[in-house]
Amino acid sequence: MEKNKITCKEVMNHICDNLGEDLDSPKCVAIKEHLENCESCQKYFHSVESTIQFYKIYNAELPEESHNKLMDYLGLSDE
Repeated sequence: MEKNKITCKEVMNHICDNLGEDLDSPKCVAIKEHLENCESCQKYFHSVESTIQFYKIYNAELPEESHNKLMDYLGLSDE
């Protein structure tokens, strides 16, 4: 399970890419600082990471509509 662990830098790149920002932009620096100090956000990201890991480990079969809703909710949809 460790080999699939996402790094903090990958998370920041994903967030900043979705915001259309460079990793060193003031907005991304502020987000990084917030995430380092906000226990609530850290718990949220841990729960998202756990959900993704369980999804991969157990090869959960979801109907396409449910999969799309989950991806939308997690902010990971391609649309």
